[in-house]
Amino acid sequence: MQSHNGHAHAEAVKKLDELIRDIKFAMLTTTNSDGSLRSRPMATQQFSFDGDLWFFTSTCTQKVDEVLHDKEVNISYSNPDKDRYVSASGRAHVVRDRAKIKELWNPLYQVWFPEGVDDPNLVLIRVSVDQAEYWNAPEGKIEQIYGFVKSLIVGKRPMEIIEHETITM
Repeated sequence: MQSHNGHAHAEAVKKLDELIRDIKFAMLTTTNSDGSLRSRPMATQQFSFDGDLWFFTSTCTQKVDEVLHDKEVNISYSNPDKDRYVSASGRAHVVRDRAKIKELWNPLYQVWFPEGVDDPNLVLIRVSVDQAEYWNAPEGKIEQIYGFVKSLIVGKRPMEIIEHETITM
């Protein structure tokens, strides 16, 4: 039987999985050696989120050096069509495990990595999520517009139609 904390963690993982499942790309933000922040798009692996996010990359990229220098990263997801936004922070690790690379591999990645899973420079970045914050407007566009107009008329903010929460893993 799971403890309350175990249940809360499982619920947080499930919620984040639901929020990011259909978002194909994320922005990964790392810290450069001079302290400046750098963001770049990364393809999200199409597997259920279990607390870790996985991204393919090459050892020849600056982001690998940045992760080795400072493991604290942020991953931002955006789906404007569904009014869904997620910002997750955690610790990144460069993973060279060939079995894990083969497990997560998709032939579509051959475009970026022509040598495929046998590319000696192919590695994974695993981000263990510590905390996430999300904004989600689950209603349809018509209901959202009605909610915004109603808010203007009655003089209140439309926050009741936007789900917003911070989740600690």
